[in-house]
Amino acid sequence: MDFKGKVCIVTGSSAGVGAATALSLARMGASVVINYSRSAAPAEAVAAQCREAGADALVVRADVSRDEDCRALAAAAMERWGRIDVLVNNAGTTKFVALQNLAGLSAEDFHSIYAVNTIGVFQMVRACEAALRASRGAVVNVSSIAGQDGMGSSIAYMASKGALNAMTIALARALGPEVRVNAVLPGFIETEWLRNGLGEGYQKAYDGYRAMSALEAVMSPDDVAEAIVGVTSMAKVTGQLLRVDAGKGVGRGATGKPV
Repeated sequence: MDFKGKVCIVTGSSAGVGAATALSLARMGASVVINYSRSAAPAEAVAAQCREAGADALVVRADVSRDEDCRALAAAAMERWGRIDVLVNNAGTTKFVALQNLAGLSAEDFHSIYAVNTIGVFQMVRACEAALRASRGAVVNVSSIAGQDGMGSSIAYMASKGALNAMTIALARALGPEVRVNAVLPGFIETEWLRNGLGEGYQKAYDGYRAMSALEAVMSPDDVAEAIVGVTSMAKVTGQLLRVDAGKGVGRGATGKPV
């Protein structure tokens, strides 16, 4: 795939899936916007890797839960390059709360998680809409199998991703025919963020996921980035929810064979 001359914004791209996606796009010739909301140093490190790969990279601080930040992020890309071809909505947040612990989530938790995972995506698409229509570009929303399976870090997170899935389909209708909108739904991803969030329960969750997936595997950030980059190039694909889960949805039978 050739992304030369293309401009790509990847939100939440200072680490994990976002960083892997930005670097993959840079290696394919795209100019990339590296976005962070807290610490600049990791974002600058990712940008340096992108530049080493021969790409132009711009680092922009923005909190996608704030509409003014979303508009500023889009404006920064337009000021630098005059176009936006791909928007990857990767920024996300959660609160790790056991499924049965309903008292562990407050209304404020729901509001803060939805503000980033769902509303932030809408605001970024709206901020980039005119530029994406002009370039006949693509949007990829990074969702989660949690939004379909009802399993994940918390009920609030699952609900926010379920809403994002529905919004992806609606946005595909709203922005067509100029702009394609799809979502990638990863399963268990090996990241420090997840390791820190699960704490002592990480290894049990890791082993359990592998045991339940048809490929007996979990995902790396590069695995998810490969799917994100791939779907941006599918010219006739829109409104789709692509699971990247090592066959977790397929599952395994009692014999250990996929079912």
